[in-house]
Amino acid sequence: MITTNAQLQEVYVWQLPVRIFHWVNALCIVVLCVTGFVIGDPPAIMHATQPEENYWFGWVRLAHFIAAFVFMTNFIVRIYWMFAGNMFARWNNYIPLTKRQWRGIFETVKVDVLLLTPKPIYDIGHNSLAALTYSGVFVLMAIQSLTGLGMFYASSDSIVAPAFVNGLQSVGGFFPVRYVHHVLMWAFVLFMVVHVYLVFYHDYIERNGVASSIIGGWKFIDRRLVRLYRKRLFLERRKREMKKGK
Repeated sequence: MITTNAQLQEVYVWQLPVRIFHWVNALCIVVLCVTGFVIGDPPAIMHATQPEENYWFGWVRLAHFIAAFVFMTNFIVRIYWMFAGNMFARWNNYIPLTKRQWRGIFETVKVDVLLLTPKPIYDIGHNSLAALTYSGVFVLMAIQSLTGLGMFYASSDSIVAPAFVNGLQSVGGFFPVRYVHHVLMWAFVLFMVVHVYLVFYHDYIERNGVASSIIGGWKFIDRRLVRLYRKRLFLERRKREMKKGK
């Protein structure tokens, strides 16, 4: 745990587009899960009430569709920012390509999952395990978007409807896709619970502003760790320049 005597340095980690993505995504997932649960198990059908007395169900579906398209647009912007953002937002943070990242994953598993040591693993951006988890979440977001689009357009009169109908038929029809879409909803619910717990857990053991950083963008990092990161960046930059020189 960082003590009050540690020399801390403010580091601007999460840029504004990343923070906007996070909160828009969080809001959309909550709306989509709540409305998706109602759509999957509609009270109006369960209780056999009169349709004219339950048009609110139409508003539930509308809210689900609006949130879904905001969710997908937000996701596309985040993919772009994986290539345009700073070093903490870039795509290579989310795929373990180096020994350092794999070592960070195993060390974080010992802290977060196995609880073998109370000693935290300090990283300026995401720790390697969190980054790998988010890469899995991005894959789930893509699958959820595709299955949702498939069901939405296949039941519409859009000019692209035939293409989505063919797509649904190629994977077994509407209901298998609906089942996958529904199961992934619960995967997002589980992720939200674990994510919130770990944010506050790391905020407590690291004391470096993890929770508040997604609001203001700044984290408070041990100066020694900042120097190591800057040294690594310098070496990586030199390596790229030497390759270009060849």
